Amino acid sequence: MGYLIAIAGKGGTGKTTIAAILVRLLKENKAGSILAIDADPNSNLAEALGVKTEETIGSILDEISSHPEIIPQGTPKDRFIEYRVQTAISEAEGFDCLTMGRPEGPGCYCYINNALRNIMSKLIKDYEYIVIDNEAGLEHLSRKTTRFADTLLVVSDATAVGLRAAARIREIVKELKINTKNNLLIINRSGKITAEDKIKGLDLKFIGDVPLDKGIAKISLNGNSLMKLSNDSPSIKMLKKIGDSIWQKKF
Repeated sequence: MGYLIAIAGKGGTGKTTIAAILVRLLKENKAGSILAIDADPNSNLAEALGVKTEETIGSILDEISSHPEIIPQGTPKDRFIEYRVQTAISEAEGFDCLTMGRPEGPGCYCYINNALRNIMSKLIKDYEYIVIDNEAGLEHLSRKTTRFADTLLVVSDATAVGLRAAARIREIVKELKINTKNNLLIINRSGKITAEDKIKGLDLKFIGDVPLDKGIAKISLNGNSLMKLSNDSPSIKMLKKIGDSIWQKKF
């Protein structure tokens, strides 16, 4: 069974950036086989990792919904979807990437979540590490796309709104009885957090703040991959420092 890291947080906190850097660090540490899952319909993780996505789960489901005749006779629909999703996994150097995407057809959003959940339950047996960049906000949790995680990593900024969203994510995880063994909080683009009362009562272990990184801003502006971010960047250095807390000293 793979070690699953689920990343959550409100939009704009930089959770996709954190997810991409964690995939990079796992790769550089030769942690084992790695699957990056972009479960955010905005689908930015593959680009951040420098991976070109040919198909998404959403586009596959749209195609099958519009052209059910492409399902081979005698093949169950779920099995055919599983096969197509397997072929949609992009293979990069040192890791694989799967993009959820956004379906265009009406009324199929719940179905795509069910498809992702069922497929994930099988994929996690084939990889040693799985990093999931979840949808901004709370929708993915309320639909139970993520039913368990070895580590739930909540990313916030230093604002009251961001921290309230972090607290609410943790509450929903408990309300839905989603099994998360390790519940962590990162404050992103913050400078140093000095007011401890800001993070008290969140029921999340605060493991560090990632400073504003001009290198990331430059890469984002140029549309480059975070794999090209300098090893001397503040984000890389900080996430290396707190990495053991995220993957629980697995290597």
